[in-house]
Amino acid sequence: MRDRLLGRPVSDHDWLVVGATPEAMVAGGYLPVGRDFPVFLHPETREEYALARTERKSAPGYRGFTVHAAPDVTLEQDLARRDLTVNAIALPAERVNADGGFDPTSDTLADPFHGQRDLRDKVLRHVTDAFREDPVRILRVARFAARFHDFSVAPETMALMREMVAAGEVDALVPERVWQELSRGLAEARPSRMFEVLRECGALAVLLPEVDRLWGVPQRAEHHPEVDTGVHLMMVLDTAARLQASLPVRFACLMHDLGKGTTPAEVLPRHTGHEKRSVELLQQVCERWRVPVDIRELAEVVAREHGHIHGSGALDAVGLVRLLERCDAFRKPARFADALLACECDARGRLGFEDAAYPQRPRLLAVLATAAAVPTDVVARAAQQAGATGPKIGEAIHQARVEAVAASPG
Repeated sequence: MRDRLLGRPVSDHDWLVVGATPEAMVAGGYLPVGRDFPVFLHPETREEYALARTERKSAPGYRGFTVHAAPDVTLEQDLARRDLTVNAIALPAERVNADGGFDPTSDTLADPFHGQRDLRDKVLRHVTDAFREDPVRILRVARFAARFHDFSVAPETMALMREMVAAGEVDALVPERVWQELSRGLAEARPSRMFEVLRECGALAVLLPEVDRLWGVPQRAEHHPEVDTGVHLMMVLDTAARLQASLPVRFACLMHDLGKGTTPAEVLPRHTGHEKRSVELLQQVCERWRVPVDIRELAEVVAREHGHIHGSGALDAVGLVRLLERCDAFRKPARFADALLACECDARGRLGFEDAAYPQRPRLLAVLATAAAVPTDVVARAAQQAGATGPKIGEAIHQARVEAVAASPG
């Protein structure tokens, strides 16, 4: 309903069933799928239909709820448990067309909490005080801020979120839900807004203290103006979104400078040596929130090697091939291409450099293509015939790649 009112594409529908029982839904051919809530799949469309319900807090954290779903639960009672007013608007099913469309001027919209007003005013506002019962909603507000980046968070909602953080509710969040919301927020149009909201309410210091402490740390780089590292990080993220980078690239952008939060400012101007510490902190984050392996591996490459990639213009053929080998570029060229994109986002994530060229990326891709074109099987056979075994064969392949890169015009 929200997206349709905003004129945005609608990818799915949120169907609510009032006055029914689980038994009646099953008798109608609906398939029960909800483990924690009474949710059913339509027998033909396979869309989800949820019974109207109320919830009561029974324990800390995300799963601490007692759910009541019964025929006497009204539409308004169900809408009252929603997180934001803009998500608490409903329309009778008979008013929805086959393609999901409806007349937005219809006076049949159920909007007891003035969600349409908040859509017009571009405000994210909680529905009722029941918001405080689910700490995941803090992450959802931050994620919606990243999607609707011209919306503000209502002052009373921000105050409530701060109270929840102070009460320790965020500490009870389970890793799966944290990663789900963080990853979805990273994929939005303005991911920096998610972290700004989390930081403003205090949740970032709990969930990602490694990121939170980057604000206030000077970010100095040769030929670039001085800027706060946290601010730089947000610019890098938004550059990744502007370049339509994938989730793994965006996560790598978020994680690449973590070590600067624990590195004394006086050693920052050049060659800071923060990369090793960044990798250590990244690994802690990934363990804490169970980040998928492929996303973690790319972030590790970027955290460890981004300084070398930035400075690759000064490397000779030996240094270039060693860089490719450290990045495992010959076995995983697509991941290496993603690492280069993350580094480009890092370089362009500064005021005045948003549209600057990043020659390192095309040059290193060309170097990889040249080195990868070396017929390693032929080189290996020749080395074996000369009596080489084991590591010596690898050294012969390495040398052949170095010679090919040295002989290339670029």
